[in-house]
Amino acid sequence: MCLTIFNSTRFTNFHSACYYCNKLKFKHMKGKNLLNVLLVSFLGGALPLAAYLTYQSVSTRVSDRVLDGENFYAHPVGLNGEALPDLTAASETSINSVVHVTTKVVSTTFQRDLFQEFFYGPGAGGKEFKQYGSGAGSGVIISSEGYIVTNNHVIENAAEIHVILNDNSEYTAKVVGADPSTDLAVLKIEGTGTFVPMKFGNSDNLKIGEWVLAVGNPFNLTSTVTAGIVSAKARNINLLSDRTDKEVVPIESFIQTDAAVNPGNSGGALVNTKGELVGINTAIASQTGAYSGYSFAIPVNLMEKVVKDLIDYGLVQRAYLGVQISSINQELKEKQNLPNLKGLYINSVVDGGSADKGGLKTGDVILKIGVKEVNSPAQMQEEIGKRRPGDKVVVTVRKKNGDEEVLDLVLRNKDGETELLSKEEITKNFALGATFVELTDKEKKDLNISFGVKVKSITTGKLKSIGISEGTIITKVNNDPVENIDELTSKLNGVNRGILLEIVTPSGARDYKGFGL
Repeated sequence: MCLTIFNSTRFTNFHSACYYCNKLKFKHMKGKNLLNVLLVSFLGGALPLAAYLTYQSVSTRVSDRVLDGENFYAHPVGLNGEALPDLTAASETSINSVVHVTTKVVSTTFQRDLFQEFFYGPGAGGKEFKQYGSGAGSGVIISSEGYIVTNNHVIENAAEIHVILNDNSEYTAKVVGADPSTDLAVLKIEGTGTFVPMKFGNSDNLKIGEWVLAVGNPFNLTSTVTAGIVSAKARNINLLSDRTDKEVVPIESFIQTDAAVNPGNSGGALVNTKGELVGINTAIASQTGAYSGYSFAIPVNLMEKVVKDLIDYGLVQRAYLGVQISSINQELKEKQNLPNLKGLYINSVVDGGSADKGGLKTGDVILKIGVKEVNSPAQMQEEIGKRRPGDKVVVTVRKKNGDEEVLDLVLRNKDGETELLSKEEITKNFALGATFVELTDKEKKDLNISFGVKVKSITTGKLKSIGISEGTIITKVNNDPVENIDELTSKLNGVNRGILLEIVTPSGARDYKGFGL
């Protein structure tokens, strides 16, 4: 074979390195040149021969060891020579606790017949229209009784929910409770079986650069495991603000990883190298809808409190600090003459809230919640989100004069109260997805009404689906006046046909809202 060598200076200037092509030129060479050529030829043959003999020697030694029965194990190593973690045990443990969640979604609308209503009254002649769809995601078994945690957006508006375990056994499940503010929901398997819960880890102890696994069912590929590292903590990506009502305060303090997460992973597990649950996979950063390098998970320490509330009460008992805050950048530091960039600057304090009653003032800088330093709103949201109204918390602040103070605060809900809602009160209103409060005499006078019940809070349910918001006053159900909460709930839960509500909006406008049951 003839090997042609090209000159890098000019493509057309090349010389053949083939011996056959050059043998006729030897008679023109001088003796010195001939000797140099022979020396080069000798070395060119000797070096490959030496390499071959060395290879044979190594191959023989390796083969001899294998034949002698010795085992060899390949361990990937890092840049410093240390062995990378073995993720097989964590994978084998976690896949049995992660389920495939499938849903059937039915949305119902109620179309009014104004002609029939003119003659026969509100609600007459109305028709229901149903639309059907399906969805899929993942979930994590958290108890041997069959409780499962997943994302709210996985099961939102679902009429039927099915879960498939790793052994392919399939069960129906019901919604125990959902929290749009954190995008979490709890399901309960209906039926008996062997349910393997996943052990909880501590998301506060996660370190940037630590290895984690994402376990779920992307693209309906069951029991899929991917690996990556924690690339950031306490990320706020403004994801939930686009999904929730204005009345719902989103809480975002995500763990960011580069473990591959795709559609269908939502609600699945983020697992550490011990096989412990450290987060619930929720979102990806992508311009295409598929994984492109970053994924986000809800920390398990926040999830644990939300899940316990949903199981015990049906909704989250949420505490608020009652402040408006800003991260401290260089501009704010110079403007307010702050000593450094640490902490959170208080722009305003809500009257009657936790901070107000605890002694926090506008211009103070929050340095710690408990023992944890807070330098971003997401970090503070996470720490407060782990607590309930009535809980006491120690807050370290730097006052305007530069002195640091440690204050004991009692956390309150957004109404400024410390009491928890009873499970009975919540259960009574769960199907509607709302809690209610009686109207005061002043409210009746201001609105020029003599009856009605006000929506105190709202979450996933019938009323939210038709556009009812917090602060709305329901005055009539199917043209029957509503005098109190018990009367309202009995009217709403006691009919099996279309419902037409007469309402007063938070702005004071009169309107009607209808839905089917």
